[in-house]
Amino acid sequence: MLRITELTLPLHHAEEALPAAICRRLRITPRELIRHVVARRANDARDKADIQLVYSVDVNVKNEDAVLARFRKDRNVQRTPNTHYKIVPQTLPAGALRPVVVGAGPCGLFAGLILAQMGLRPIILDRGKVVRERTKDTWGLWRRSVLNPESNVQFGEGGAGTFSDGKLYSRIKDPRHLDRKVLTEFVKAGAPPEILTEAHPHIGTFRLVTMVESIRETIEGLGGEYRFSTRVDGLDIATDAEGKRRIRGLHLHTGDTLEADHVVLAIGHSARDTFAMLQAAGVYVEAKPFAIGVRIEHPQSWIDRARFGADAGNPILGAAEYHISHHCKNGRTVYSFCMCPGGTVVAATSEEGRVATNGMSQYSRNERNANSGFVVAIDPARDYPGDPLAGIAFQRHWESLAFVAGGSNYKAPAQRLGDFLAGRPSESLGTVIPSYRPGVHPTDLAQCLPGFVVEAMREALPVFGRQIPGYDHPDVVMTGVETRTSSPVRFTRGDDFQSLNTAGLFPAGEGAGYAGGILSASVDGIKVAEAVAQSLGR
Repeated sequence: MLRITELTLPLHHAEEALPAAICRRLRITPRELIRHVVARRANDARDKADIQLVYSVDVNVKNEDAVLARFRKDRNVQRTPNTHYKIVPQTLPAGALRPVVVGAGPCGLFAGLILAQMGLRPIILDRGKVVRERTKDTWGLWRRSVLNPESNVQFGEGGAGTFSDGKLYSRIKDPRHLDRKVLTEFVKAGAPPEILTEAHPHIGTFRLVTMVESIRETIEGLGGEYRFSTRVDGLDIATDAEGKRRIRGLHLHTGDTLEADHVVLAIGHSARDTFAMLQAAGVYVEAKPFAIGVRIEHPQSWIDRARFGADAGNPILGAAEYHISHHCKNGRTVYSFCMCPGGTVVAATSEEGRVATNGMSQYSRNERNANSGFVVAIDPARDYPGDPLAGIAFQRHWESLAFVAGGSNYKAPAQRLGDFLAGRPSESLGTVIPSYRPGVHPTDLAQCLPGFVVEAMREALPVFGRQIPGYDHPDVVMTGVETRTSSPVRFTRGDDFQSLNTAGLFPAGEGAGYAGGILSASVDGIKVAEAVAQSLGR
């Protein structure tokens, strides 16, 4: 089978245009084309008047070797890569302890799944609840302003990704195509099959809930074990005869100790108390950059028209997205983050007395507004030097100020864009209706953001307005604060995926500083599971 990439056709092409384009590209007759399957489809909307669809297509043709020989130097006509993931069955050595996965987010989910499929019967711990109960607790904050610090947007089965847009794409380059394994398992668990072909696939919260339940059932059916409402409060570390630190067990909040010598640490980017515990236990940790800002909301129809022109609303194109950035005079970079077309802004705090925002969408992406993080990159050496955990204190400081600015009741501080640029507090909002749950309080966002962030955002807004008409409309709503863009720490690991100074501890995923989103976290979970299996086999 051959794969053709960068095959371009007009948005409104007829169905028969694709096989005809394949034949032209390969210089074959229609009789020589046996069958074709779309491997990927994207759109190129740089020219709104002439939007193109860009295909990658797998084809069977007669005399395949002869056809391929004609394109020996053409990188867009190649053998179809083998994306099948092969599970290598394993058996726990006699007397060996079962591997433990701490965290049931995307990374922990796939680490647990791969270990279970290998036959290693993992134990999966999560401080939160099963996804259905966790959903009720999350809605408790959104609807009644009642926060459960152990069961919320950040903690519980499915992790932070469950209450998001469900984006399933990333910038990782993986020659082993592990992302395909992730997508295939998601489809088995109930995701729509088109995520296998769309360039920017997504699922949405409601579908993610049922999918993580399905994957849990698969893991348990293979001998894995889940323990919810189980927080890890300490490590049992011993020093071996060679003077090397090794993990020997986990101290649980119940007072029990779970013996373990292979532990996947997939705790997510908001497990701040666990970060502190790990540092106190001597696990190597260093500060990592992240970003801070707000959620910015526009009517989705504005973004659709700006991106797609007369083709706005075309079901093939769906709800329009954007990715923009600007380098400011003060040396800062402002950029869009985690853009959620047709979605809502939601409360994402996991700590009492603080406000943090995030965005989410359902599969349909049919809510009134588009939202994205509008954030400024910050750097440890410049903004919070010294202690590796100083970034956490930085986040908490601004989240606490946002809680007060919003009314000290989990409402979020919000401001009209026009008022923000003018440097005056908002007393009311305009035509753009905010979607944040449990509600917003019009105020001045400058009181809960660093001065350099405010300065950079004020410079960037008119620039973005020239790129996307309507982006800097005075009635656009900005809701603060966005602080959980990524983990503020990295638990550095070696080539064997184990902590630099604690053998048997495998830092993984977004919380450990090795991923940024559902897909990359899931792929990292697979890699770490393989490393655990290799260590156990040795």
